[in-house]
Amino acid sequence: MKVKIEELVHSYIHSQCDFEKEIVLTNHFQADWEADILIINSDGFSHEIEIKLSKSDFKNDFKKSYVNISTGEKFLKHDKICCGDYICNSFSFLLPMGMIEHSVIPEHCGIIEFYHNVDSWETEFYLIRKPKKVHEDSYWKLTDKDLFIRKMALNLLYKKMEVKGKHEELIFKNPFDIKKIK
Repeated sequence: MKVKIEELVHSYIHSQCDFEKEIVLTNHFQADWEADILIINSDGFSHEIEIKLSKSDFKNDFKKSYVNISTGEKFLKHDKICCGDYICNSFSFLLPMGMIEHSVIPEHCGIIEFYHNVDSWETEFYLIRKPKKVHEDSYWKLTDKDLFIRKMALNLLYKKMEVKGKHEELIFKNPFDIKKIK
């Protein structure tokens, strides 16, 4: 049986992150895409970790293109990251051990590999290459902190309602489906 992505994320953040000193978010939408894991340290420096469990998923990450809403400019995700035009200070891939040759992973990307023992159900993580800092600006300099906190609060409320709805029938309309009255 393979490890599920949720179990992998849980194992990584609880063994590798310091919740006393870091803000750790999972599936956080930022910039133009979603970060599987986003870590912001006490100095405001941020690190996105993208999880890839298959070679095809890894290859597809380099094909992702986006359009800047204000300028209409089209760009590839990793072109934006490596040139420093990116909200996070660093970026890493979290991959199964030996899945991808390290030489095909761009130099700006960190590499974290994991080994999941199906017998003991334990997962070990290995830092293969530290990510390069793509810029020196604090995450808080590049994002609105108040908006960030409101989005976090909304996400927590949404997750609570989602979990609660799975365990009991809710009798009220989903508040996220209700249109705003002007």
